[in-house]
Amino acid sequence: MSEMITRDLVDLDLSAESKEGAARALAERMVTLGRVTDLDGFLADVAAREAQMPTGLEGGIGIPHCRSTHVTAPTLAFGRSPSGIDFGAPDGPADLIFLIAAPAGADDAHLSILSTLARRLMRPDFVAALRAATTPAEAAALVAGEEPAPPNPAPPAFEEQGSGSGAPRAAEPHHAAQPGRGGVGEGPAGQPFRIVAVTSCPTGIAHTYMAAESLQQAAAEAGIEITVETQGSAGFTKLTPETIAAADAAVFAHDVPVRERARFAGKPIVDVGVKAGINRPAELLQEARDKAARGEVSTASPTPVEEAGEDQDGYGPKLRTWLMSGVSYMVPFVAAGGLLIALAFAIGGYEINNAPSVAEHFVWTEAASWAALLFQTGGLAFGFLVPVLAGYIAYGMADRPGLVPGFVGGAVALTINAGFLGGLIAGLIAGGTVLAVQKVKIPTALRGIMPVVVLPLIGSAVTAFLMFLVVGKPVASLQQALTDWLSGLSGANAIILGVILGLMMCFDLGGPLNKVAYAFAIGGLATPNEGSLKVMAAVMAAGMVPPLAMALATTVRGRLFSKTERENGKAAWFLGASFISEGAIPFAAADPLRVIPASMVGGAVTGALSMAFECTLRAPHGGIFVIPLIGNPLLYLIAIAAGTATSAGLVILLKGMRKQDTPAEAAPLPDPAKVTVAA
Repeated sequence: MSEMITRDLVDLDLSAESKEGAARALAERMVTLGRVTDLDGFLADVAAREAQMPTGLEGGIGIPHCRSTHVTAPTLAFGRSPSGIDFGAPDGPADLIFLIAAPAGADDAHLSILSTLARRLMRPDFVAALRAATTPAEAAALVAGEEPAPPNPAPPAFEEQGSGSGAPRAAEPHHAAQPGRGGVGEGPAGQPFRIVAVTSCPTGIAHTYMAAESLQQAAAEAGIEITVETQGSAGFTKLTPETIAAADAAVFAHDVPVRERARFAGKPIVDVGVKAGINRPAELLQEARDKAARGEVSTASPTPVEEAGEDQDGYGPKLRTWLMSGVSYMVPFVAAGGLLIALAFAIGGYEINNAPSVAEHFVWTEAASWAALLFQTGGLAFGFLVPVLAGYIAYGMADRPGLVPGFVGGAVALTINAGFLGGLIAGLIAGGTVLAVQKVKIPTALRGIMPVVVLPLIGSAVTAFLMFLVVGKPVASLQQALTDWLSGLSGANAIILGVILGLMMCFDLGGPLNKVAYAFAIGGLATPNEGSLKVMAAVMAAGMVPPLAMALATTVRGRLFSKTERENGKAAWFLGASFISEGAIPFAAADPLRVIPASMVGGAVTGALSMAFECTLRAPHGGIFVIPLIGNPLLYLIAIAAGTATSAGLVILLKGMRKQDTPAEAAPLPDPAKVTVAA
């Protein structure tokens, strides 16, 4: 650890007022010592990690960290802020800031040391000693472990497995409640309650091990025997089958998918984000006990929500993931069906809609017959949209037992003309019904037939009843009203909608708001009309703008961007042309206050022009590669070009207004041998 942090990497009077400023101030010290080669590139990697999940922890701690190709050696920088800096922790700003930099190919030994620091941050005595340190040398020694804080008076009782944490600790399990004496830690038949846990985070450096330490401490206090598998960045050592089999419940605190999750099938599982494991471990352990008492068990495979590894503490993130699960499975049907229909119109004209069935009439030498074949095949693909949407929303909620009720609900939505909105509601009803039935405690002998018989049967019956007789007709009326509104879009109303959709597509570049706008557009393709086709065109055009604008800006005024950003700009040309909005994320992560507003303005311009030009699109994706299938293609390209130029011009203007008009890499770095940082 002493090689990772020195007194030159400590700032006990960090004057930055924002997390970006704090990261820059500490990273500059790394650059000075030759630990980081590209300041802006490294900060972009830090910002990208921060965008995945805030790194603030309760207790006044911020741990921005990343793995980066711009890091030459694993490094720690420590800053103490007198006023505190907001890192997104629920209890307020952080005054202790650790910037952790790991090379992209860091070895296990280095990552083990970093994980050791993450655990020590969970000890109140260690944190108090850092706040009391009077010199950078003293603080560096504390962090390096050369001048340790007083030992924790209550050592945790646990076993841990995970190569990412160094050698596994093999402590004898300690229980506050002895067998036969009862108490909070008591398991079945008077035995200690046993829990297995898995912790992980996107980088596997800090949160993974902090969550493990927090769970272990809480288990020690509750007299629960816990074994933790830390799926860190250096790999992991699996829990043994015997350990899992002996456990009464499992806790997953993760922000990336749990590897080999099927090992835990049949166990009561508490599934949360990694920060919940850090901030409220006692609640999670009690929830695991409650689930075990109710006899709740998991299925052998994870649902898409569980695979996403998102913090599932609130229904907002859950609902978004459920809906996007359905949308993601529906998109291929929309793409295939839409492109087939568009090709049919291109070959046979719009009158192909009235062609007889190709099963009854097909002439091999007539273009019209081939056009009719494409049109009717595309129509069949479109017929699956609503059932697939509903089925996979239910699947995202309840795994395979939700598929049949979801598809049945989607079919009912089609039958009663409830359309896209009906499919959304049917999927939620089906998934919710299956989840509710799964919570009912049943005899062990019946568990084998639950997923294949009982759950699909009850789920389908309840979903069909509610869709046919309760919610179906009101939803169908709402769907018809939405369809009529889209069909009547024209003039100022259409332009305003184009502006709104353009802003949404460019606000978070593939995030929730972007996905809402995109889902609204492809939902319209389920019941296509002139208005819904205009919406799809506007959404795709606006989504192409941010990466294209960043590519143009780096080409026109490259000196305003770092070397890494200029390289990213070359790739952004293709990403933007392919309608991959995420191509602008590296630029937004490095400079969000300039890139995101500029992108939004350009997206709004493009969305408005696309609607004003009455451009249409039947395909949900494809970028410039589906231009031949777009209504008014030349005007469509003009709309995209106008938005791209607007965004590029704005970002160049905003970056040019900075006090330093050139990036840090333009100035020569000081010679580390000639630099002395006062202690």
